[in-house]
Amino acid sequence: MVYMCLENCPCFSDDDNSEEGLTTIHSGRHEFAFSFELPQTPLATSFEGKHGSVRYWVKAELHRPWLLPMKTKKEFTVFEHIDINTPVLLSPQAGTKDKTLCCWFCTSGPISLSAKIERKGYTPGESIQIFAEIENCSSRMVVPKAAIYQTQTFYAKGKMKEVKQLVANLRGESLSSGKTETWSGKMLKIPPVSPSILDCSIIRVEYSLMVYVDIPGAINLSLNLPLVIGTIPLHPFGSRTSSVSSQCSMSWLGLPERPEAPPSYLEIVTEEQRQSCLDVQVVREELNGPLFAYIHEFRFQPPPLYSEIDPNPDHDSRTEERRLDACPSR
Repeated sequence: MVYMCLENCPCFSDDDNSEEGLTTIHSGRHEFAFSFELPQTPLATSFEGKHGSVRYWVKAELHRPWLLPMKTKKEFTVFEHIDINTPVLLSPQAGTKDKTLCCWFCTSGPISLSAKIERKGYTPGESIQIFAEIENCSSRMVVPKAAIYQTQTFYAKGKMKEVKQLVANLRGESLSSGKTETWSGKMLKIPPVSPSILDCSIIRVEYSLMVYVDIPGAINLSLNLPLVIGTIPLHPFGSRTSSVSSQCSMSWLGLPERPEAPPSYLEIVTEEQRQSCLDVQVVREELNGPLFAYIHEFRFQPPPLYSEIDPNPDHDSRTEERRLDACPSR
């Protein structure tokens, strides 16, 4: 909703030259509400870059007889929502690289790097768990590091300009010759940044996680894992796809691919306890309402969607028959 305020303005029209449909507004303060609906087509997220920007604003003009029009505009922010709860953005990202250092005719041992993250999509404020293994078989002291980079790409008149900025980084322990370091979920937090812009024809904003080994006197051994910064965070209860991703992550770390299922309610609660709760007769005068009776009756029952097999088919069928008999005919 947009509001336009007018203060201490003369009349819009003259009474002698009034026309049908023209409203005369006298001097004073007046407010008018305007409502605009954004187009259904995808709109790029608002963004301020080094060589370009994506901006949205509303402009209001006041036309007065025999005077110059008055103009004003107000900017507003647009977000193109990116839901990270999709199979593509929930899939793990991994890679492996190695490098052999040479100096003239002398060759040292290789330096190997393996890295993995649980998924591709994240939202600002989340922390990325980095699983990595760095092995230094060379004769030099190396340092493993990780960093998040933002890449801005601008397109205009057949030309392209690219700007790469550091967003966040971390540093591991120095590794001497023959040493190995393992990152078992090292955390790197994503600061407040603009979401990824992937569907705009003139500006693209992309992110990547670079896990690399800093080698003095040589080109670094680096591994780039693509990231997508979204606006809709990960669902708190996850999904079937995220469960598959978690299993893949556990198998990569040497854990079993199929984790053991939790015990069922019937394994924890004995038959005597369940029957005793079903047979309790609740006195309404003492309980002040049926809420306690409802909770007490289903206290030791398994959740409806926990198992596909009904442990008490006879009891449920009799309950359903009683419900059908009690319902009035339609």
